[in-house]
Amino acid sequence: MIRILTIVFALLGIIGFVFAVSSMNRPEPPRKPFVEPVSSPFKRSVGGTGLVEAHGENVKVAAIISGVVAHIPVQTGDTVRRGDVLFQTEAGVQEAAVATAEAELISLKAGVEEALQMMNEKADLAARMGRLRARDVNSEEDSVQADLQLASAKARYSRAIADLAHGEAKLVEARAEFERTFVRAPRDARVLRVNIREGEFAQPFNSDAAMVIGDTDRLQVRVDIDEDNAARIRPDARAVAFTRGSGMVSIPLDFARVEPLVVPKESLSGERQERVDTRVLQVIYTFPQQQCPVHVGQVLDVSIEDTGAAPLSDSHANSEAQK
Repeated sequence: MIRILTIVFALLGIIGFVFAVSSMNRPEPPRKPFVEPVSSPFKRSVGGTGLVEAHGENVKVAAIISGVVAHIPVQTGDTVRRGDVLFQTEAGVQEAAVATAEAELISLKAGVEEALQMMNEKADLAARMGRLRARDVNSEEDSVQADLQLASAKARYSRAIADLAHGEAKLVEARAEFERTFVRAPRDARVLRVNIREGEFAQPFNSDAAMVIGDTDRLQVRVDIDEDNAARIRPDARAVAFTRGSGMVSIPLDFARVEPLVVPKESLSGERQERVDTRVLQVIYTFPQQQCPVHVGQVLDVSIEDTGAAPLSDSHANSEAQK
């Protein structure tokens, strides 16, 4: 009886082992994606990844001179006009320089008036001495002395005029240096990001821009096309962008230009078969701001129709787009 049970358990163990091995080798059923992948609306197409930018590209604003930020009159989301103040660094030294230059200018103007009055007096004296000398009333030495004094007065007046011009230039320089404490908007735009706060130290050559601004009334998307597919891109081809996570929402794109320089690909997926030395052709498309929320810095999946026709050169493509 024990022998029979031993044989039965051995058979059951063998059957269980075979079942376990077969279950391990059985392929797993494909998992349903959380979001359905984007399907191109074109029969033949070229795909690329696009990064949304403000129209005319994002503008990174930095401090002009180093200093502690004293005032930031704008915040993220504000609309600014060309010349509006974005932020200001502390300007105590610059304000003092302006005040000093203004005070010196007042003194120099008074010096010019004094020198002018002195020159007029010496000119009158020299004229009187000349008339007296003509009637032989005074000596020749008195006339020569009066002429020398007039020449000296003219020289002092010329020097006073030069000092006044120098003082005016110093005031212009001081005001220009004071103006450098203000960072102004270079164009009409919207404040996209503020990376600095009042009391922080701002530097002109900081790797992180103090502010990022851009025109968001109309957006553009910079599409990276692998260099292997660059020859298939035409400016007259239709293009559609899809937001990630909502592949059913499509955004028609308008061709803007082709960047003439092919650059290294920056965003790598890390897959083994992907070349790390891949270079991409960047194609710029524009589209109006839509009800579908698309934000600057967002990544879009772009599908470009492949017409199969011969591609145009970059210069020809850009001229066609301008037309």
